[in-house]
Amino acid sequence: MSDYAIDVSGLRKSFGDLKVVEGLSLKVAEGEICGFLGANGSGKTTTIRMLCGLLKPDGGSGRCLGYDIIAEPHAIRRQVGYMTQRFSLYEDLTVFENLDFVARVYEMANRRAAVLEIMERMGLVDRRNQLAGQLSGGWKQRLALAACVLHQPKLLLLDEPTAGVDAKARREFWDLIHDMAVEGLTTLVSTHYMDEAERCKRIVYLAQGRIVVQGGAASVVAHSGLVTFEGVGEGVDRAAVALRHTPGVEAAAVFGRALRVASLDRAALQRAIETNGGGLAWTEVEPRLDDVFIHMLSVQEAVQ
Repeated sequence: MSDYAIDVSGLRKSFGDLKVVEGLSLKVAEGEICGFLGANGSGKTTTIRMLCGLLKPDGGSGRCLGYDIIAEPHAIRRQVGYMTQRFSLYEDLTVFENLDFVARVYEMANRRAAVLEIMERMGLVDRRNQLAGQLSGGWKQRLALAACVLHQPKLLLLDEPTAGVDAKARREFWDLIHDMAVEGLTTLVSTHYMDEAERCKRIVYLAQGRIVVQGGAASVVAHSGLVTFEGVGEGVDRAAVALRHTPGVEAAAVFGRALRVASLDRAALQRAIETNGGGLAWTEVEPRLDDVFIHMLSVQEAVQ
């Protein structure tokens, strides 16, 4: 077995005439936390479902946890924890009953002890008798994560796991993910939150079913080619409106009393600031990951 938990090449999947994944190749090392980024419809969920054996690829090949993704999907599913976008446990069962049911599905030996152990680890002991439907969004996500890792999988696939969850719950959720990564659990997680992407060892950006860029967050930003300036002062909203309609400006976003503008064309961006900068105090700043993400989205929209 290789050192890669995921090693696939040329994956393709279409639904009718719609090509969702086209020639995707991906390697994820054991114990790595890999972030999956991309616009809605870019192929993230379809790729995840092919990797865990829920969808059969139309083409391509590869292995997941050492098993062939086409010939051995059942073996893969036994060793994968998959957390979907929507809460998929039973809301009319308690926390304990839900986890006990999952343990039965996996035919776990001494399942009661396993359930108690995972509740302790996820901080769910005090809520063991609470109905799942009565939990807040953050606690539902903890319960869903507990159900995913109860059978001690080697690979965790998370599809936008913290959508709609408050900032504190999201941070606690990610702390749990990193704790498990230390123990060797590999994680592939799709997200639209840039602070979450920055917590991944590596990020992979998909567009139209293909990987267009990948690497560490700092590396992706450094190689983006983006130039960003920040203007501070009064009237940032008016300046933003003007700059958004000025040639050479790809994005203009207000953050309190600061306005950030970005472009691949430095000269055009500087001319735009001189013309419509609104008298703000401008300085060049390092691009952020969200600047790069918005840039990629804009490029994708222009191509479509």
